[in-house]
Amino acid sequence: MTVKTENTTLLVIGGGPGGYVAAIRAGQLGIPTVLVEGADLGGTCLNIGCIPSKALIHAADAFHQAASYAGASPLGIRTGAPTIDVAQTVAWKDGIVKRLTGGVGALLKKNGVKVVQGWARILDGKTVEVGDLRIRCEHLLLATGSVPAELPSMPFGGNVVSSTQALAPETLPAHLVVVGAGYIGLELGIAYRKLGARVTVVEAAGRVLPAYDDELVEPVGASLKRLGIDLHLESSVLGLAKNGLSDGCRGIRMKNGGGDEVVLDADRVLVAVGRRPRPEGYGLESLLLDMNGRYVRIDNQCRTSMRNVWAIGDLTGEPMLAHRAMAQGEMVAEIIAGKRRHFTPSAIPAVCFTDPEVVVVGMTPQEAAALGLDCIDASFPFAANGRAMTLESTDGFVRVVARKDNHVIVGWQAVGGAVSELSTAFVQSIEMGAQLEDVAGAIHAHPTLGEAVQEAALRALGHALHI
Repeated sequence: MTVKTENTTLLVIGGGPGGYVAAIRAGQLGIPTVLVEGADLGGTCLNIGCIPSKALIHAADAFHQAASYAGASPLGIRTGAPTIDVAQTVAWKDGIVKRLTGGVGALLKKNGVKVVQGWARILDGKTVEVGDLRIRCEHLLLATGSVPAELPSMPFGGNVVSSTQALAPETLPAHLVVVGAGYIGLELGIAYRKLGARVTVVEAAGRVLPAYDDELVEPVGASLKRLGIDLHLESSVLGLAKNGLSDGCRGIRMKNGGGDEVVLDADRVLVAVGRRPRPEGYGLESLLLDMNGRYVRIDNQCRTSMRNVWAIGDLTGEPMLAHRAMAQGEMVAEIIAGKRRHFTPSAIPAVCFTDPEVVVVGMTPQEAAALGLDCIDASFPFAANGRAMTLESTDGFVRVVARKDNHVIVGWQAVGGAVSELSTAFVQSIEMGAQLEDVAGAIHAHPTLGEAVQEAALRALGHALHI
């Protein structure tokens, strides 16, 4: 086989949000750039993660809403019982994904980035092979992302699926067992329940969403109960049930909170116990980079321990969020172009698209206290918000955390319908060093959910107007 050789300034391995943003920005800055991607442009986020999951959640919400109108609706709407064509739903979702990934390809081309389709293998910090093409570079950027974590006792395959397969179902299961009550498990579990499947969630911790504080989780727990989702907390999965166990039914073996071994009948199992970085399969170990546990160690410019080898996104650890990877990728491109940049965000928003949604930006009251900060916090309930009432979504609240001495805001949290759309305002206030008075004194449009943001700040100052 004849090996062809190509030279470039920047070589990006991975075409997900971090990698493609880095490549686009590098192209805008005039840096010769090659992007290598073995699957589809857009990575996990656009193809089998963020975007398709939100599409499925929207379809499930719409179906669930339509089904609610088949009974007695306080809005006076009456309909027949709806049906759903899952194949058409998946095709609609795939259409959105195709438009977005096509847009990424067009942007890369517009900015002069060469895309090489294939799986990269690192030879050294300056050389990568993709099939019969050898690419030499001055800068190597690793943006290889992450994959769903497996359980040793329940590997993926057949009716044991990851989030990838759960987002493209050919049929709906009669009973879906979800292993893991983190944000991925609950987002998809709620969607499947709204689509009509029976859903059971198994979680090792004592409550759902164990990474969030009790106040934020409480409305989500109430929603799970209303939806009829069964919960098994403080429970561990032992593996698949054997033939003949529990009358020969399909399912999983589980040790419940009382220590008893039981079998849960199921015709599909979604394992959603987190994600792990993708460090294997492309020669990363040959670089002998410094590691931080299973993650590649980086500094605040995303430099690794090898000169001119950079790493961004999930490969570098938590938080494993697409918007973090995007910001890192843009920064790396600008540093290579000679600009002065560091990755030191004041806050990175985290959103859980459950029903209701959960947003955390900056520090919670508990985190502030653990750092020794003397803070005040205050919440405003959506039950007192007019817009929330008109949307039939009054569960939840907005909470602000601020320093007691100077009222500088250090954190926001919210739980409620569509609160993900408030995350931008939360981040901006923290990045700009806003004080409670800044938010309280700004005129907020009425009627909007955003009024709860102003009211939370007013309440922290001791004079909320509508509670």
